[in-house]
Amino acid sequence: MPTAAPSRSELIEHLIRTRIAGDVATPRENNLAHYRELANGNRYYWLGLDLGDRWTDEQDVLAVMAERCGVDGDPAYRQGQDTIDPELTVAALDRAAELLRKAAADRQRVLVATGHPGGLLDHHARTAAALRAAGCEIVDVPLGLSADEGVVAQFAGVAMYERGSTLWHTHSPAPMAEILAALPQEGEELPDLVIADHGWAGCAAQHGLDTIGYADCNDPALFLAEAEETLSVCVPLDDYVASPRYYDPLTAYLLHAAGLA
Repeated sequence: MPTAAPSRSELIEHLIRTRIAGDVATPRENNLAHYRELANGNRYYWLGLDLGDRWTDEQDVLAVMAERCGVDGDPAYRQGQDTIDPELTVAALDRAAELLRKAAADRQRVLVATGHPGGLLDHHARTAAALRAAGCEIVDVPLGLSADEGVVAQFAGVAMYERGSTLWHTHSPAPMAEILAALPQEGEELPDLVIADHGWAGCAAQHGLDTIGYADCNDPALFLAEAEETLSVCVPLDDYVASPRYYDPLTAYLLHAAGLA
């Protein structure tokens, strides 16, 4: 049975209880280390975006993360647990729902992808299925694409990275770059909307595509891209909690808000 769509307050309670938001498992030390790496120009943490020299101050990155993700904004707080504001999570889901509603109304071409199949695959697959049922075209990934010594696979309408017959967690933008390069070569148009996470989302946004991205509190690049209006929406959440089923109420809320339930 599909999960019934929760109310806003019910979803917030669920996010806190399952630690998708609220007091999350990601430690403060890990967050600050990633913010520092991004500010120091480590491209791995840029997630396919070109941030130039605009975010070279770790404190500027922290300020954006406090505003858009809900981490503790105190630079003196260096160790312990960090947070994601569930109100910001739900507000971002509402903004994402508007893009999904428009995509359905316009019968858009939509590309869905994840670098976190262990946590978000079912969420993305259900989103893709709902959009397809509403008349959208879910982009078929061209066959035979390779990246990072693996291949680009697609299951249930969701593009992922596969290596050694296993779906891998990846932050790399390379698989998305391969898709976006291959589509015109196959005579296919680029997508009108991309729904993704990690480097898949960053790469798509950098290509100028409307993109909904999901990001954890230790992945600041997508939040910076949203602040710069390169990324359309960034949804803050812990992207790998104890069970993928914990994301079901979030998915139900999003699809209901978009008129796709």
